Amino acid sequence: MAAGRVPRGRLVRGSRVGRLVAGQAVRGVGTRLSMIGRPHEARQILAERSALQAAQQMVTVLGGMKGAAMKLGQMLSVLDVDLVPESHRELFRVKLAELRDRAPEVPFRAMRKVIEDDLGPMSRVFADFDEMPVAGASIGQVYRARLHDGRMVAVKVKYPGVDEAVQADMRNLQLFAKLWRSVLPSAADAAVLEEIARNIGSELDYLREARTQHAVASRFHDHPFITVPDSIGEHCAHHVLVTDFVEGKPFQEIQALPGTDRDRIGELIYRFYINSIFSDYEFCGDPHPGNILLERDGRLAFVDFGLYHRIDPADAEFERASLLAAGEHRAGDLHQAWVGRGIIDPDAGVTPQECLEYVWAASGWHLLDEEITITPELATGAVVLAVDPRAAEFRGVRHQRLPAEHVFSRRADLFTFAALGQLETTNNWHRLAREWLYGEPPATDIGRATARWRAGRLSDPPSRC
Repeated sequence: MAAGRVPRGRLVRGSRVGRLVAGQAVRGVGTRLSMIGRPHEARQILAERSALQAAQQMVTVLGGMKGAAMKLGQMLSVLDVDLVPESHRELFRVKLAELRDRAPEVPFRAMRKVIEDDLGPMSRVFADFDEMPVAGASIGQVYRARLHDGRMVAVKVKYPGVDEAVQADMRNLQLFAKLWRSVLPSAADAAVLEEIARNIGSELDYLREARTQHAVASRFHDHPFITVPDSIGEHCAHHVLVTDFVEGKPFQEIQALPGTDRDRIGELIYRFYINSIFSDYEFCGDPHPGNILLERDGRLAFVDFGLYHRIDPADAEFERASLLAAGEHRAGDLHQAWVGRGIIDPDAGVTPQECLEYVWAASGWHLLDEEITITPELATGAVVLAVDPRAAEFRGVRHQRLPAEHVFSRRADLFTFAALGQLETTNNWHRLAREWLYGEPPATDIGRATARWRAGRLSDPPSRC
């Protein structure tokens, strides 16, 4: 087969996929999907007492880290706790809840002082302000208010002292390298830890976030299916971020919609979080259900741009080329590329087949040319194997050295998959991926309408966020 093309016929693809599943014949979609996520192997990993103890230790160590701990809890809350053995399930659920919900209890009078220290008297900016928060962010609270011109706004306010607390946590991150190595072996490298610290620290920069959100809102202005609330620059400061308010259904209500609606929303989530990596070389590093709202007009709103990134086009092309090699079963090319990039040590004994199967386990949902219903179990399996590949065939890949510049783009991919798993949405994700894998025209109505919208817009230079 010529390079640059993924086989599309079911019989051809079935035979190739079958060769990837050692000792198994291809008997229906379920068998072929066993490559992706591999819930059985993930369950074995989570069954290990060492993994469960590491989860408890993580909560203990990060328990005093305020914003950083809550951020980690938000990340892990999209995983399927039911994948954990039943004997440990409740413990795991409690531990994750401790991280997710460890928000400081700060009375409004203290939060009001933060607002007025930055913006002056509240009555000068807001005609009305609801003192009951509508949401909790990892480093602050979100309130609803009304400006004097009548606009309803969301006001994100940092917890007092959170800047100093998070910065101290990030400076101490190297002290936790042993802990990270036991739980997230691919993120134990010093350069990767530095990248994590730098990017989580960037969430503290509300002025940067305001500029970023304005740029993204401008890019999606008049989009037929997606909306991004704009920031209101004149009311944004170091500790206060004011944006347009989104009146919409939260993710919990979206989950209760009929399957056809969830499938449509799933495609929009995929296009927003995944396509942008390769089409705009920009992406949101925090794909989380709490950042997704369904507006009354049917458009999907995305909020929270504290972890928004640019990716060097060359790095994005490397990721695309790696997925192409895996999708086309060019194991040797994939292995050679990873050795050349320094991801794997050529003397470590990692085989081309191990590389191939690892990519399929973590990212095969982009590559399999079939409809896939993403379930919480499937998504959690992919995340667990990607960050802790202790399944027998991945033991060599366990020691991979993920380049720091790819940390957050891979996180965006995995946690988009996890969010879609919470939605239990169905699509042929490969047909969507072919737009950025091969530059093919869209195969869906949403894709064609989006392409017409993009073609009708004036060519703007890429924003620098």
